Amino acid sequence: MSTIGILGGGQLARMLALAGAPLGLRFLVVDSSTDACAAQVAPLLRADWRDFDALADFAKRIDVATFDFENVPADTAHWLTEHTQVFPNPRALSISQDRLAEKTLFRQIGLDTPAFAAVDSSEGLARAVDEIGVPSILKTRRLGYDGKGQFRLRSRDDVDAAWQALGGAPSILEAFVPFERELSVIAVRARNGEFRAYPLTQNWHADGILSASLAPAPDSEALAPVAFAHARRIAEELDYVGTFALELFVKDGKLLGNEMAPRVHNSGHWTIEGAPSSQFENHVRAVCGLPLGDTSALGVSVMLNWIGELPSAQAVLAEPRAHWHDYGKSPRAGRKVGHATLRAADAREMIERLSRVARALGREEQAAPVLAVLHKQV
Repeated sequence: MSTIGILGGGQLARMLALAGAPLGLRFLVVDSSTDACAAQVAPLLRADWRDFDALADFAKRIDVATFDFENVPADTAHWLTEHTQVFPNPRALSISQDRLAEKTLFRQIGLDTPAFAAVDSSEGLARAVDEIGVPSILKTRRLGYDGKGQFRLRSRDDVDAAWQALGGAPSILEAFVPFERELSVIAVRARNGEFRAYPLTQNWHADGILSASLAPAPDSEALAPVAFAHARRIAEELDYVGTFALELFVKDGKLLGNEMAPRVHNSGHWTIEGAPSSQFENHVRAVCGLPLGDTSALGVSVMLNWIGELPSAQAVLAEPRAHWHDYGKSPRAGRKVGHATLRAADAREMIERLSRVARALGREEQAAPVLAVLHKQV
């Protein structure tokens, strides 16, 4: 029986452990938090990322290490490779931690991106604005996710405020893209190089945090092969093992690379009930050297993210083919505390189910953009 060590004890680690248990896998989570929610389903080793004495003990107790959080220090990942198997590898982790390196990789493998420029000073930001223009978005190169570490420049007068807001951290300025929609590829690559991808997912965000996902993304037949090819090239370039997400913008019918997440991803939560093998199961299969599972869609799925606090579960659980996930976290503004997934045979049936749940929960605004897209399919 293999034991998988997970660096990071959030909901992603929790769902990895739940997915791996039926396969006979054991888990050990390492996290410095006193209330890591993954500890409710797997043993927890409390330690800092750079507590190498504790990590040495961690490495002795596991067969392979992986991550639920991309901001684990790359030097910690490198250190672990000297003591155990680590998937994905430290290079993949390091590149995804640096938005400049990430965007550069995208262009190297043929995936276009919004215009961007490295920024290391307020003067450099002024030059980048001259080059790229406004509106544009200044982002820290590291440690930004869920809309954190970003400042939108609406005019050239925002240069000083933007630089101060990000604390003078090494940054990247990106052109603002008036995209038509946001898509993501959830893909997985095995140790032997086998590659699979789930159907494209369409996503909506609120305040920089994922609000809802719809899969398969409607009208994506032409885009899917292109998106999958980009994801495959990234995975092969990085010799990636495990599940990852590639976030994309669609502009004028073409794909632009936004970000990569070297881990299981929020926009793939629908796969737990909406695919024969979830992104979580396929990740543990990949890192353990097991054959990959089926990534096809079982009808239409909609995932609704619960941010800050959980609504009532009753309206969701009363709905046929509806699934509730409580992450076991205390409520807090901006915190992902759970999600629900609805499944249906087709768009028409999903409209009925999603409309009922949204009305019962008072979540009409959250469901509205998803319903608008679904109505175009019937």
